[in-house]
Amino acid sequence: LATFVARFSVFPSEHCVPALALWYAHTHAIEQFYVTPRLVLDSAEPGSGKTRVLEVAQYLVRSPEMTISATPAALFRLVSVGPITILFDEVDAIFNPKNSGNNEDLRGLLNAGYKRSATIARCVGDAKNMKVERFPVYAPVALAGIAGAMPATITTRAVTIHMRRRRADEPVDQFRERQVAREAQPLREELAAWIESAATQLGDAKPAMPDGVIDRSAEIWEPLLAIADMAGGHWPDTARGACRHFVLDTGLSMTSLGVRLLADLREIFTCAGTGRMRTPDILAALCDLDESPWGDLDGKPFDA
Repeated sequence: LATFVARFSVFPSEHCVPALALWYAHTHAIEQFYVTPRLVLDSAEPGSGKTRVLEVAQYLVRSPEMTISATPAALFRLVSVGPITILFDEVDAIFNPKNSGNNEDLRGLLNAGYKRSATIARCVGDAKNMKVERFPVYAPVALAGIAGAMPATITTRAVTIHMRRRRADEPVDQFRERQVAREAQPLREELAAWIESAATQLGDAKPAMPDGVIDRSAEIWEPLLAIADMAGGHWPDTARGACRHFVLDTGLSMTSLGVRLLADLREIFTCAGTGRMRTPDILAALCDLDESPWGDLDGKPFDA
């Protein structure tokens, strides 16, 4: 499964493909777990391969529902008759603060559906026959979009992969949908059968967490580590390495220079408390940042 996923995308870290393989596997076993971690694919710019990951995923996960602009009401209905796996592309357009639409229903669905016992109550029927109906909303969800627009209430429930543009010297297999569907079918079927054969084992699993992984982070990774332990071989160690990477090894070390610049500019303008700064003042402030690269960028200070 991991080898298949790696054929079509280039990822920023060796830990991304194992995390994806485990997440795809967990969609076939969500009845055995208390939570279903969200998967977030974001990037600083378009064309970074987020959609391709979802396109491949739809042939590996359980009952995929690929969407761009499904309404909350439609998703409520789809999930309630489930089980489905929601693959939501271009979600930044929905949660962008400049969008005047009301997205609280969708955010509530995605947040509540993280836990198996969750339901959302809605009034249904006409004015004379109104009644309250509780919709089950527990379902795996993958979300792809430009970084920065995703609500924190979702990202704190997610494994987040920061995608980047593929370089010219990083080849991948061409995505031909019919061929991918044909090659993925036996993988998906074997995966589903394997998961079903060990359902009780997964439901009773209490996987050991890496040191420092606690609270919600442990909750997120428990299903994935349970599957890794069941797989055996290198997977228990590989999965815990991925867990440490996504939970503990945070920061700007894996980001591009452009994303680092955006983050540092945000810090400078926040500290200055203003929306306007002169270029010389910006450059001086960048070079004064602790552990910043701007004072010696390719052998000289960053200039205008």
